[in-house]
Amino acid sequence: MSDKELLYIEEDGSLSFGNHKLDEKAKMDDFKYNGDLLKCKTYKPMTKLEKNGMFVYESVPGTSVYHFTETDAGVEFEVEGSEDAQITVGLAEDTEYEIVVAGTSAGKMKTNLGGKLSFNAELAGSGKMKVSIKKA
Repeated sequence: MSDKELLYIEEDGSLSFGNHKLDEKAKMDDFKYNGDLLKCKTYKPMTKLEKNGMFVYESVPGTSVYHFTETDAGVEFEVEGSEDAQITVGLAEDTEYEIVVAGTSAGKMKTNLGGKLSFNAELAGSGKMKVSIKKA
């Protein structure tokens, strides 16, 4: 992902966004994807994605996200970062999900009334890591 590609569609139709290496905040607004408008803000301290003004993804510190796909069952993506990160995703509210990071179950968690689910990813020195969050 180059510095200029803050938000783009992969050949398989999935979404990639963010750049955890940027020193200064960069953003892209009004990106059209599957009939929705997306907004991405990213740099070293934080990466955030919104769809139609609603929360989708946030990481602290910033991450680069590849092949992000959303279904009724949950989300899947690859994530990369320079440091361990807290990642929050927007899902169905008051629903239990199973989180799998790099092939290892991180357990089951229930979303809050806002539908947010947060977990920690040990990204430092790990390269890209696959994350799967599916309804339990």
